[in-house]
Amino acid sequence: MSAKNCFAVFVLTGAAALSLEVRELFAQAPEPLLQLEAKIPLGDVRGRIDHMTIDRNRHRLFVAELGNDTVGVVDPNARKVIHVITGLNEPQGVAYVPSSDALYVANAGDGSVRIFEAENYQPAGQIDLGEDADNIRVDNVANRVFVGYGNGALAVIDPAKRSKIGDIRLGAHPESFQLDISSTRIFVNVPKRKEIAVVDRATAKQTERWPLKSEANFPMALDEDAGHVLVAFRSPAGLGVFSARDGANITTVEACGDADDVFIDRKRQRAYVSCGTGFIDAFDMQGSAYRRVARILTTSGALTSLFVPELDRFLLAVRANAEESAAVWVFRPTP
Repeated sequence: MSAKNCFAVFVLTGAAALSLEVRELFAQAPEPLLQLEAKIPLGDVRGRIDHMTIDRNRHRLFVAELGNDTVGVVDPNARKVIHVITGLNEPQGVAYVPSSDALYVANAGDGSVRIFEAENYQPAGQIDLGEDADNIRVDNVANRVFVGYGNGALAVIDPAKRSKIGDIRLGAHPESFQLDISSTRIFVNVPKRKEIAVVDRATAKQTERWPLKSEANFPMALDEDAGHVLVAFRSPAGLGVFSARDGANITTVEACGDADDVFIDRKRQRAYVSCGTGFIDAFDMQGSAYRRVARILTTSGALTSLFVPELDRFLLAVRANAEESAAVWVFRPTP
């Protein structure tokens, strides 16, 4: 089988169905644009792993181990777990807040946001939102923390007071959302409404609604240099690129299935999409043309990731399976 035919099987069948022959051909292929550099074991972690964040000052990676009710604290340089935060309730979103040197953890199980001192991981507060606390974003300029939760809201938290000071109401539960640093806008994926909601964080109100043709819009990223909003869809599987000015669809290209994260590598002008079907797709971003330049084989269920420009590494959360334990896979972008 040729490498070209191998790629066709790769796209059509998914990682689980790849034969030994096909896998060997991929191993013989040219160096991928994401080179697997290491696997950091997470220990006895079972079930789903959700999002990750990093304390850039200490080089500490935080991994939301949802199925384990824990957050793993990883030293990516030493490539080992150095601490485990226990007693959580289905942690989903995690964020490091520099102004208060704190870790925020959003829990789906009880709707709480737990706060921990980043230096020693000691509990430092709790904010009860009530239901399905999910993604977290930090506005370092305005010193605010935003948490998506419930049937349709972004909670606004003052990290100096460590308390909620308001809500931004939405039509349904928010998934990934991104803060526009050049304005006061927040772009929010609202899958149940099949839309991108645009809200003004200065007035705490939704200002626009961008209807979508595709469904299950979970991951989102901003290409602020180009003024684009990138959204990965699950049905049909694809990557949509929209104008940040008015929501116009610039292009939509095929992508791997069951996507849960998308990140932009500004240095190389690439977008990376991590998918639960067992792949990472890499796209070249040139103006309005987005071209897939690589499909990297991972493993089924590995759908959450984090790109860290300061480390120049792409990190993939891999849940435990019959063949190996849970781990963070470390990829080095090339060239």
